[in-house]
Amino acid sequence: MFRKTGLLFVFLLAILTVQCKSDTTATAPLKPSNTVKYATGFSIENFENFTLVTVRNPWPEAQKTYSYVLHKKGVTLPDTLQNYTAITVPIKKMVATSTTHIPSIEMLGKVNTLVGFPNLDYISSDKVRKRIDQGKIKELGSNQTLNMEVLLELQPDVIVGYGIDNNNPTLDNLQKSGLKVILNGDWNEQTPLGRAEWIKFFGALYNEQAKAEEIFTKIEQDYQRTKVIAAQVKQKTTVLAGDIFEGKWYLPKGDSWGSLLINEAHGDYLWKATKGTGSLSLSFETVFEKAHDAQLWITSGQFNSLTDMQASNPHYNQFKAFQNKQVYSFNRKKGKTGGSLYYELAPNRPDLVLKDLVKILHPELLPSYQLYFFVKLE
Repeated sequence: MFRKTGLLFVFLLAILTVQCKSDTTATAPLKPSNTVKYATGFSIENFENFTLVTVRNPWPEAQKTYSYVLHKKGVTLPDTLQNYTAITVPIKKMVATSTTHIPSIEMLGKVNTLVGFPNLDYISSDKVRKRIDQGKIKELGSNQTLNMEVLLELQPDVIVGYGIDNNNPTLDNLQKSGLKVILNGDWNEQTPLGRAEWIKFFGALYNEQAKAEEIFTKIEQDYQRTKVIAAQVKQKTTVLAGDIFEGKWYLPKGDSWGSLLINEAHGDYLWKATKGTGSLSLSFETVFEKAHDAQLWITSGQFNSLTDMQASNPHYNQFKAFQNKQVYSFNRKKGKTGGSLYYELAPNRPDLVLKDLVKILHPELLPSYQLYFFVKLE
C-alpha cells in the first residue's frame, strides 16, 4: 500500500500535472514547510488542497517511510499521489490502538469519533469510559489480533495503528480488507516535547491543525517555564528509579524519556550516564551498591505503600530513601477498570510530569502546586 519515493520529485510532478486541470485539483503549496518542531518521527506539510503526513520512525530502526495524503471530500488527487494512502478529512469515525492516543483525541474534543479500541479496560479517561459504558465504543480484542469482523462492521474512516517492528500481519490484513491504516510512532520519540507534539498528527486527521497547535504551544510554554524554575536549584537531589520485577531490577536508561525528565527537573539520576532509551535490567546487588544512599526513589508504580514494597522484598528497607520515606509512585490516579492514567496521559502532558518532579525534588520552588500523577508512599 505504501511506496517510498523522493517526495520533492513527486510534488514537482504533481504541480506540473495539475497546471492543465481545474482549480479543484491544484496542488501548489501554500506553506509546504514542516509544522513539527520537536518530534522526529513525523512531519506535516500543507499544500493547497491536501496535507502530506509522513511517518518516519513508527518503530525503532524502521527502514521505511510511510506517507499519507489527507484531503477534503471532493478533491481529486493527481496521479502522482495515487499510490499513497489517501484519507478524507475531517474523519468522522476512528479506531485507536494505544492508550497514548486517547488524550489527543480528548483534548481536541473528538471523543465522539472513537468507535473501537483493543482492551477497553486499559482506558482511564472518564469521558471515554462513559462512552464505553454506553456501548458506543466497541471492544476489538488484542492489538496483535484485532477483531476483523467488528472492524468491518464499524467501517472506521481510519485505524490509527502502531508497530513494535516491521512484522505487522494484523495491520497488513486490515489494509487488504479495504480499511485504511495510518501508523503512529509517538512511543518511539526520544524527548518529552517530541512525544507531546503528536497531538498535531491527530489535529491533521480531524482538520483541526490550528487547535492542535494552540494546545501544544500551551504545553510547550508551561514546560519551558517549569524548566526555568527548576534551573534555580544549586544542589541536585540524587534519584533512584524502578524496582524488582521477576527477579531483575528494571530502571530507565540514561537517554530515556523518564531520565530526561528527571534531568530537566534538576534531579541527579544515578544512571543518567548510561546509553540508550530502553530499560536496564540489573541485579539487586548492583543497584544497592550504587544507590543505597540515594535521597529519592521513584518506583515503577506496582506498589501502593511501603508495606507492600517490603512484603514484596524485605531488602528494600535497606535503602536510605525507603528509611526516610522518600519513595514516590506515579500511580496516583487510575481508571475505574484499573488502567493507569500515567501511562495514558503522561506522554501527552510532560508539563504536568515535570511540575510533579520539581515539586517532589525541590518542593520550595512550587509551594502551592499539588501533585497530579505522583503520590508519596506511606
